[in-house]
Amino acid sequence: MKEGQSIQTFEHILDDGKLSLTQILVVFISFLLMILDGFDITSMSFVAQRVSEQLNINPTNLGLVFSVTLAGMMLGAMIIAPYADKIGRRKMLIASVIAIGISMFLTGLVSAFWQLVVLRTITGLGVGAMLANVTALTSEYTPTKYRSFSVAIISAGFPLGATIGGIIVVPILPTYGWEIVFFSLGLVTLVMAVVVYCFVPESLQFLKTQGTDSALNKVNLLLTKMNRSTISEFVVDNNYAINKASVLSLLSPTFRTKTIQLWLTFLCVFISLYFLLSWLPKLVINEGLSESDSVFSAVALNGGGVIGSLLLGWFAANFGLTKLITIFLSISGLAMLSFGFLFEFMNLFILLFIIGFLLLGAYVGLYSTSAKMYPTEVRATGIGWALGLGRFGAVIGPYVGGLLITYGFSMELNFAVFAIPLLIAAAIVFQLKVR
Repeated sequence: MKEGQSIQTFEHILDDGKLSLTQILVVFISFLLMILDGFDITSMSFVAQRVSEQLNINPTNLGLVFSVTLAGMMLGAMIIAPYADKIGRRKMLIASVIAIGISMFLTGLVSAFWQLVVLRTITGLGVGAMLANVTALTSEYTPTKYRSFSVAIISAGFPLGATIGGIIVVPILPTYGWEIVFFSLGLVTLVMAVVVYCFVPESLQFLKTQGTDSALNKVNLLLTKMNRSTISEFVVDNNYAINKASVLSLLSPTFRTKTIQLWLTFLCVFISLYFLLSWLPKLVINEGLSESDSVFSAVALNGGGVIGSLLLGWFAANFGLTKLITIFLSISGLAMLSFGFLFEFMNLFILLFIIGFLLLGAYVGLYSTSAKMYPTEVRATGIGWALGLGRFGAVIGPYVGGLLITYGFSMELNFAVFAIPLLIAAAIVFQLKVR
């Protein structure tokens, strides 16, 4: 290998020429996986009322079900996802999707609270491992010019999945029951595992970190398939002294300050976001609206998120990424803080659409930020730990929300409480300055 040359020498190969079918497939399949995961994770909130009645689960314990799912996502992102920096993105994706599919299907068979806790934890582990790696893989197969936008596209799949899920659940829930939701999602997810196996290649940049002749041959086969020029040897980057992917690498002097800022931002955003994703339908029912209205409230929130995610990703190409995230978080926090006042003058679904546009748009922007902050050698580890530590907030939010609902806090007061973390996050992310 040649020493002392910039890693960009290798990356620029993907920047030349038109997008190949392989690159498009990677982004498209990643997008489909994110749609499924959006439905997988929010599915419990759609059926929470019926599950709690059938299994006799009180709001506090139901909050625990939401929280263990998100705790699983945290552990999956922090502990399992980083192994992809050692074994490869593709293997980790296949294993994660299989685990999600099996656990989702079995959830439709539960008859006790403890079974629900165990299976939702496994689902969370799989989703946590998958999210970090699908983000890294997409980033590594996309030309530099479109990287933020492509990550925004696949990340928008998460709220889109939740939106589609709500639309699907409304007509089938009264007729077929909540179990069919999990059976169907489990089967479709297992089919996607086969799709990943057949059509998703290993990351070129991961193969480069292997540095072997076998890896070089695989890279050249993929480059030929994408109509790119092949390489005779790998180029080593000496700008980063990274011998082993680990959390200590993220806390080295090069990355320490921005890593801690990123972690704190994810933590605060996840507290508020997963409170909404978990409890919004229940809060709407508590306000005296119908079950259908409760599901459509989640659809409005996530539908706004889809559009907000795509627009933030598009505008990030011309404006500072973290500058836009700061604006989105600030306005969404203020909207939640004044929710009770705004609700008197605005339709509920429109107001939730606006909050979803801003909050979920900012959330997806953080995915792009984490992917751009770290080099290939620690990218999955960096994204995984940002998502994982952030999910402490995703565990805290639903659990605290369950307590507040149990104590009789109104929808407006809940929104005001969970506006505070968003305003804190806006102040922190402003310091990151990642374009």
